[in-house]
Amino acid sequence: MVMLPSDANPLGNVFGGMILKHVDLIAGLVAKRHAGHANIVTASMDSMTFSKPVYIGNALILKARLNYVKRSSMEVEVDIEAEDLNKSQKVYTGTAYVSLVALDEKGKPIEVPKLILQSKEEEERYAEGENRMQIRLKNRKKRKVDV
Repeated sequence: MVMLPSDANPLGNVFGGMILKHVDLIAGLVAKRHAGHANIVTASMDSMTFSKPVYIGNALILKARLNYVKRSSMEVEVDIEAEDLNKSQKVYTGTAYVSLVALDEKGKPIEVPKLILQSKEEEERYAEGENRMQIRLKNRKKRKVDV
């Protein structure tokens, strides 16, 4: 999708919140395709570092994949690139890990299909996703104690 002037922050770059919106939407789509009939909600997004700015007129390129599934929770990795359409140059701008949960019609967590791993790379991504999920859960428990 091409970034428009309405997507700009006061510096003339694309507003980070606009990029996060698109990241959340694409992650939700990937999770929905995996979960099927379930409703999908975003539980968290790991810290996102914008390593390069995205400029007005750039094409925002999002590459998303499902890394990890546990019962009702899923982790989707989204790589973000910006393409200068005048120069046909792409630049990596960041990666986000989005945790999503599948819910039934009453808003209760519902089990989703297991992830079928078909390559060594997918197995590695799964293990890394499992590790990130454990860290998220540990941090969430810690925040509850601190409050």
